[in-house]
Amino acid sequence: MLVIRPLQENDLEDLYAMAQSAGKGLTTLPADRELLQNKIEHSRQTFDQRCAPEAGLYLFALEDLEKKKTVGISGIQARVGLDEVFYNYRLSVAVNASKELGVHVRTPTLHLSNDMTDTSEVCSLLLSDDYKGGGNGLLLSRCRFMYLDEFRKQFSEKVFAEMRGVSDRQGRSPLWDALGSKFFDMEFSQADLLSGLGNKSFIAELMPKYPIYLPMLPASARSVIGRVHENTAPALKMLQSEGFNFNGLVDIFDGGPVVDAFVHNIRTVREAVNRYAMVTRQPVNLDVPAGERVMVSNRSFRDFRVTTLPISCIGPDTVKLPSAVAEALQVESGDSVRLVTLKDSGSSPIHTLRGYENPDERANERIRDYRSRSWRD
Repeated sequence: MLVIRPLQENDLEDLYAMAQSAGKGLTTLPADRELLQNKIEHSRQTFDQRCAPEAGLYLFALEDLEKKKTVGISGIQARVGLDEVFYNYRLSVAVNASKELGVHVRTPTLHLSNDMTDTSEVCSLLLSDDYKGGGNGLLLSRCRFMYLDEFRKQFSEKVFAEMRGVSDRQGRSPLWDALGSKFFDMEFSQADLLSGLGNKSFIAELMPKYPIYLPMLPASARSVIGRVHENTAPALKMLQSEGFNFNGLVDIFDGGPVVDAFVHNIRTVREAVNRYAMVTRQPVNLDVPAGERVMVSNRSFRDFRVTTLPISCIGPDTVKLPSAVAEALQVESGDSVRLVTLKDSGSSPIHTLRGYENPDERANERIRDYRSRSWRD
């Protein structure tokens, strides 16, 4: 059984091994034990509410309970840009015209921007190669939206994700070679790593403050602006299915796109429902296709847990939890749990089980569910 839980101190070695295998490009999770240990400690302080809410870093581990091994990680940064300035380039258009000459020129430009300051970020998604497929990546990514939904007061109304831009196998970025390297006396990998670790003061000191006119860049650089690395394409597709859209911002180093969405518009948030747990000792076949499973979470801030169940376990008011699943989620019969389909099937099977005939009643029920939530540790 795979379960999502907060990252712990004893996850360090598994996390380090995954960071090593990820190679270059995942700058928020470098293969450095001391830096990873610091992130784990920061995350523990966040879940224990020992740091300011706006400085929170929520890191979730995907654990294989049978093997007692951490096989994935994902995270949420509560706010960006409050202690270190957060930079992006905004794609824009400069228009110049001359009536006398009959010339009207539209020139695409890049403007240095701090637009995402004070916004929550979903980040640090990494899954072990041995566990890719079978919906594991969906669980690892979408569990964050369940947490955002439960504890909205800790986060901004809008959430964004910076997607990894195009680079080759040696970690070289066409945009960096054409632009960044002209202002920074360092390799792309070094600059990207410093930025990912929050050391952004050098950007303000060295980056040009004036607009960058794209026609002055080579075609190789222009062609990668707003595009993702091939390994990041599945993550982008998943976010788009959740309602995230490109917002016109790109990474200042590799040109990767920034996508965002309002929390209340995210698919996982919109379609989630509440049920009461009913623990049973009757056997349940948990090995069903991803399209026939739902994510189920407890509602604890400090000990958040998520796993998956067959959709057949859901009733009108309750959800049947095998004892092993209930133990993994740390819930008992009568506890309220949160449910949403693992995959977007176009229409939520959960709402079909309600038996409502019109969407207005479903909307009213969702409002009642939201008002009746018990925000507990």
